[in-house]
Amino acid sequence: MTSINFPEYDFKLRIVNDQKQIFDPVRKKYVKLTPEEWVRQHWIYYLHGELNFPFGYLAVEKGLELNQLKKRCDIVAYSRAGEPMLIVECKAPEVKVNQKSIDQAGRYNIKLKVPYLLISNGADTAFFFIDHKKGTFHEMQKIPLFDNLSIESGENS
Repeated sequence: MTSINFPEYDFKLRIVNDQKQIFDPVRKKYVKLTPEEWVRQHWIYYLHGELNFPFGYLAVEKGLELNQLKKRCDIVAYSRAGEPMLIVECKAPEVKVNQKSIDQAGRYNIKLKVPYLLISNGADTAFFFIDHKKGTFHEMQKIPLFDNLSIESGENS
């Protein structure tokens, strides 16, 4: 398990009808500020600002169908070639990052088959590389920069 120290970000916040909202730069709109959304926005800004993920290569609440059920991934990051590379599953700060949350992200990956999974509640983060050819996965300690994500190796260049 990795601990991420997020920098301070200059979020755009507002209150509408007694509801706190935060501006999502990926969806380009204000959304309700829930504890999970707070974690999601920190990850969006971290991926973009610290790891050089372009906003245009991120999808938020990406819909997918799994066993005839509609599901949504919190964040999906795509490669420059348009291939899904990373699923980020965000949990509210009080929700533990445990096997249940890892399994949830893993179920989403049945459909997308990304090589990287990240599960975080903002304080605790688990990050994995999945080699779909070999049928193996291992936990990684460091999240690579956008241009260093590799489908093949799972190495942190």
